[in-house]
Amino acid sequence: MLLKWHLPTIFSVPFFLLAALPAAAQNAPPPPTVTVAKPVVRDVIDADEFIGRFEPVDEVAVRSRVGGYLDEVLFTDGALVKKGDKLFVIDQRPFRTALSQAEASLEAARSTLQFAESQFKRTESLAGTGTLSVSALDDDRRALLAAQANVRGAEAAVERARLDLEYTTITAPLSGRVDRRLLSPGNLVQADQTVLTTIVSLDPIDFYFDVDERRVLSYARTARERGSVLQEGGGALNVLVTIADASERPFEGKLDFSENRVDNQTGTMRLRARFANPNFILQPGLFGRVEVEGSNTYKAILVPDEAIAADQNERVVYEVGEDGSVMTKPVRLGPRLHGYRVIRSGMTGEETIIVNGLMRARPGAKVKPELVVLPQEAAQAAENAQ
Repeated sequence: MLLKWHLPTIFSVPFFLLAALPAAAQNAPPPPTVTVAKPVVRDVIDADEFIGRFEPVDEVAVRSRVGGYLDEVLFTDGALVKKGDKLFVIDQRPFRTALSQAEASLEAARSTLQFAESQFKRTESLAGTGTLSVSALDDDRRALLAAQANVRGAEAAVERARLDLEYTTITAPLSGRVDRRLLSPGNLVQADQTVLTTIVSLDPIDFYFDVDERRVLSYARTARERGSVLQEGGGALNVLVTIADASERPFEGKLDFSENRVDNQTGTMRLRARFANPNFILQPGLFGRVEVEGSNTYKAILVPDEAIAADQNERVVYEVGEDGSVMTKPVRLGPRLHGYRVIRSGMTGEETIIVNGLMRARPGAKVKPELVVLPQEAAQAAENAQ
């Protein structure tokens, strides 16, 4: 009796489970929809970013070569000036007086010379007939030579006085933008000491930034491959600088100089790039972010940053197979170029990867892929869409 009671119970469990399986299969959710695409494969050049500052190619502190009281200021603070424009005038009256005095001394010296010449000619003619001694002739010759020297000295004094008078008008030594006046009329100007203002050139303009040793070696290698030297012309590497004004497009320039040694304390080397600045948008002292070519052209695999996920201590992309199954591919990342992330290793460029909807996908599960084509320039595509 006991066996007859338990046998139906034992065999009823499997039948119950088998009856429930078709219902569970009918209620299973459909696979999630994700956006997939082939990675972008194109020729690229690696770029490194640094922070630097713009500096003028030429800069001068304007000083006076003569001392005196400042009489006039002939420019507007902050104006653009050209080389040779008049900026300041120092009181010229003492210098005109000195010039007149030097010119009078020159006239006197010339008069003395004229007398000494005539005297020497008379003595020379008399000494030839034996009327005067040779010593008298030598005395007159010495007087003539002294008078000639006095004339040359007086002429030099006149030239010096005329030069000092010319120096009282201070002109711009270069073209550029002048600073404010640092001294008002009526103040005493010390020769070669008092700074009156400063002038900086604007076009072209230089950009200085510091680079670590590893990148210095990389840039030097790239320069050698191009048949150039990093210290001589900067290897002709192209650079782009972005400033704080987001409405301004990046400015194009070229690396044209690097220092001849790595700094012992910082382990960096200072490099310089030069930019054309015809509209004077770039100003000395501005900070900028420079992008430097870090390699020669090579073919790279590019994917959106949104397609990259983290799996513990490595980065992965989700590849979708032909049957819709998802699998992970570990990758090694490179720099960001053209709006994408460079994949150094882990992909061949033929994979179909998830670019949107990573949160809905799980390795080993299936998804419903919707294929899209990634543009060659992600940043450009976003800009065109706006």
